[in-house]
Amino acid sequence: MASFIIRDVRIFTGEETIQEGFIHVEGGKIKAIGPNSAIPHTSAKTYSKPGHTLIPGLIDCHIHADKANPIALPQSLRFGVTTVCEMQNELENVQKLKKQTLEPDTASYKTAGQSATIENGWPIPVITAHDKSPETLAAIASWPKLSNRENVIEYLEWNKKEMQPDYIKLMHESGTSMGLQLTKPTVELQKIIIEESRKMGYKTVAHALSLQDTLEILEAGVDGLTHTMCDQPPTQELVEAYKRNNAWLNPTLNTIGSLTTEGKDLQHRFAHDPRVRGLIDEAEVISLCNCMGFGQQIAKVEYAYESVRMLKKAGIDIVCGSDAAGPAVGTAFGLSAHQELYLLVHKVGMTPEEALKSATSVAARRFGFSDRGKLAEGLNADLLLVEGNPLDDIDATLNIRGVWRDGNPCSAHASKIES
Repeated sequence: MASFIIRDVRIFTGEETIQEGFIHVEGGKIKAIGPNSAIPHTSAKTYSKPGHTLIPGLIDCHIHADKANPIALPQSLRFGVTTVCEMQNELENVQKLKKQTLEPDTASYKTAGQSATIENGWPIPVITAHDKSPETLAAIASWPKLSNRENVIEYLEWNKKEMQPDYIKLMHESGTSMGLQLTKPTVELQKIIIEESRKMGYKTVAHALSLQDTLEILEAGVDGLTHTMCDQPPTQELVEAYKRNNAWLNPTLNTIGSLTTEGKDLQHRFAHDPRVRGLIDEAEVISLCNCMGFGQQIAKVEYAYESVRMLKKAGIDIVCGSDAAGPAVGTAFGLSAHQELYLLVHKVGMTPEEALKSATSVAARRFGFSDRGKLAEGLNADLLLVEGNPLDDIDATLNIRGVWRDGNPCSAHASKIES
């Protein structure tokens, strides 16, 4: 692995800012970091980047690489997302994606493996309403149909052995936000899944889109939510429920905007930003410009924004995740993480620094990823170099001039690094 130094650059470590500093990378790790006055004497290749900012590679805490979507990991990396957290997939697909991470120009991959599902529960009815292909029906037939402690333990042991997941994903969806009536697990079953997961050392995360579903899954004791609620105005009861668990939230605001169609204008703006040309293909642009729309009769994106404002004010950790997925129109791997950062700043009221922390150090801390999320000696050299200052203007995160995963440069930006 190459050894190199980036100097004369503003550095946001994930926790603090060095106004004019350097980073020394060797063997895929950060060997040293600090002010320019401490640059070591070495023969390592050196890049001088005044007017630029170096930040930790972004962590997108929520994607779905359905059917081992081959563009998910490369496209994420091109947008500076060096780690993705997948929230559901079948064994064959997880194996393919883990193998793909051994190739150059791919993001690092974390996974829930197979999520904890029940008979005809979320997301089965929504998937089969649009896709009844034999391949899809066969995949769903293999999903767990949990109902008691015995088969929960069997599922977790299988998932651990076959998938080696990084966390466990629960589904708690009544369909309320979409005007549907869906089968959802009992709170008692969810408590069993969470209890048995913790015995095996796993954090638990959960899907819920309505206020009542969120309150129930927090009552069950989940560690974090992978969406915020959007069916009605948030309440103080919601805040207190998060506080009792010390739970965190990944709100997926851009996806809720697609769900309600209220995010369409911003989706168009990001899809046609001249800075993304060459990083995303036309089919992805078209997908990003469309909306899912099946929550537009009940859900409101403003309910989602206000819930995050309330939770942020109460000190609840917010982490950045896009919910990007191939079938999920209105999203795009990698690019939607930047849209989420924009929404956290411009709709929720986070400072750019708080938003960047949500996609770096806070995300790593809440998921227990101790080797990434910050720029510090000994950690993975996962880096994003941008022109300008995203600590002043979050829009600058798309001024991408270099991306490295484990010290290896993303080829899409190699010429920019040298210039």
